[in-house]
Formats: sequence, structure tokens, C-alpha cells
Amino acid sequence: MLTRVARLYGTRDLRVETQPMPPLGPGEVLLCMAAGGICGSDLHYYQDGGFGPVRVREPIIAGHEASGFVEAVGEGVDPTKIRPGMLVAVNPSQPCGQCHYCRLDQPIHCLSMRFMGSAMRVPHEQGMFRDRMIVPAIQCHPVFGDVTPAEAACAEPLAVCLHAVAQSGVLTGAKVLVTGAGPIGLLTVAAVRHAGAAEIVVTDLSDAALSRAPAMGATATLNVASDPDGLAPWQRDKGQFDVVFDCSAAGPALRSAFAALKPRGTLVQVGVTGDITIPLNALVGKEIVWRGSQRFDREFAEAVALISSRTIDVRPIISHAFPLEQATQAFEQAGDRSVACKVQITFGDALRP
Repeated sequence: MLTRVARLYGTRDLRVETQPMPPLGPGEVLLCMAAGGICGSDLHYYQDGGFGPVRVREPIIAGHEASGFVEAVGEGVDPTKIRPGMLVAVNPSQPCGQCHYCRLDQPIHCLSMRFMGSAMRVPHEQGMFRDRMIVPAIQCHPVFGDVTPAEAACAEPLAVCLHAVAQSGVLTGAKVLVTGAGPIGLLTVAAVRHAGAAEIVVTDLSDAALSRAPAMGATATLNVASDPDGLAPWQRDKGQFDVVFDCSAAGPALRSAFAALKPRGTLVQVGVTGDITIPLNALVGKEIVWRGSQRFDREFAEAVALISSRTIDVRPIISHAFPLEQATQAFEQAGDRSVACKVQITFGDALRP
């Protein structure tokens, strides 16, 4: 059996190739892939060859947010949980379960973590931009209801945002600022709304990005490029926001966020970048809690449940879809924030059950 894959060889060198499939083993599932979203890290691999110290050092199949239809199951897979024809979201995270941090119930920090589509380690962990693939059954989460494969493929980024919200404490009735209205920022808005926040202000440099925020639960939006002083009302009296989620990792956005955060407020850092200058005096003087948030663990199953019930409707962020043979066009489109939000690649249309 053969499968097509989208393999990245270097900066803007993405090729659709064919390779043989391995045999299906015990405890494994053969998937006919359906949809896969292009993440910011995938885009960095394509545009820049990586980000920070993480570089593409050998050919890699990218893609870590995807859904697929079960085509076959291996020996030992419980047919009452996973069966042919079922739509599943695939959890790309594979902690070892044995290391120091796994034993501390901190699998996010697993010392031997394998994460699909990641160039962090060599050999790289191959990802899900392909027509067919075999994965451990434990990584397949059934999707229910009438949701589409495109929606199911949003489980991974939504899980990231649910984990970020879990770092912030109780949000019921809170005033929240979300900086950055890309896919992660918008899904954070949805997760914050689900957690009960009363006021959610979203900032970005792009009107196109901000236009999607109300549908995800924002109560106000602000273009800080055209209105650089727009946050001033929320910066009075040492700040008005209880919690800030920084999804931009931009120095100016962080400085404004510190100014708008209440004393002893919490800033959850979701976006990543290189070294930047921070307003240390504000951090200390206002006794702000600045907390990082990385990936997810149990939140993946929660994300699948919320999408399956459409308690969180992810459809407003899905802007474009391209078939696998147009993978390069998909990546180019994903790099145009003036029109694109979540760009997805679709797979194996003729193979689906």
C-alpha cells in the first residue's frame, strides 16, 4: 500500500511524494486522513526553515493538527471504542509515561516526548500531512455528532487554548484581554468565553483577523495599529483587566498588556518568540503573575468533546482548504494574514469510507 505525503526539504521546498505504508500492528489504527491544519510552527518551518533553535535539519512531513477516518484496526484494539468508518481527531502528543516528569503527572514536560510533525529532535518526528497513516489507537479520539473533518482537525489548537485557560485560575465574571487574533488567539477567546469571562477584549494589527473575534465570543476588538492608544481606558488606575492571554509574543503588545493588567493580575504567555525586552518594573511593582503555557494533556479529550457538541464552534476560524496536491499553495495562503486564518489541507478524498 502506498500513500502520498507533503514533505518539506527546506525553506519553501515542499514536495508531494509517494511512499510505502508499513504493516498495521497490534494496538494500531490505519487512518484515511481527512483534514489537517497548518499551524504557526508549520509555517515557520516552510517560510524560515524553523524558529529559534528549532531548525529543519532533514526532510520532514509536517502537520500536527488533523483528523481522519478509521480504515482498519489492528489486533487488540477495542471495537466498541474505535471501529472502521469512524471519524477521529488525532492527538499528536506521545509522552513516554516513564520519565521523571511523567511520573510527576507532568507529561507535557516529558523528557522523551515525541510530537508529530516536530523538528525539535533528530531524527525529526514525522507529521500528518499525508493520505494514509498508522497511529497508536490511544491517540485516536472519536468525534461524534455531525461535525465535519475540518472542525475535528481543530481539536489540537483548541486543546492548546484550553490548557492556557487552565493556567489562569477562575475566570467567571472576569475582565480578560487577548492580544493577537490569529487562530490560537481566537480559540483562546472561545475558551475564555466558555470559562465564564464577562468581558473579552481582543487586540491585533489586522482588521481581517479582528473581524472573526466577535463570532468566537469577544465583546470588543481593537486595532492597535490604527489606534495605538486604544487601550488607554483599560490602563487607568493601574489597569482594569484581571487576566491577559498574550498570543502575539510581540514586545509592544506585552508592554501594553502589563499596563492594562490589574495589580496581582495574571498574564498567561501563549505566544512564543526569541528574546525580548520586558517591562520588569511593572511586573514587580504590580505584583503580576506571569505564567507560561505549553501544549496540552487531558485537554485534548475535552477539546474533542466541546467540538463534537459544538459547545465551542470552531467554524468561524476555518478560512481556506486545499487538496494535498496543492500543499504549496496552502502554505503560501496561510502566510497571508490579510485574508487567511486557519488554512487546512484535505487528503484522500477517493479513499474515504
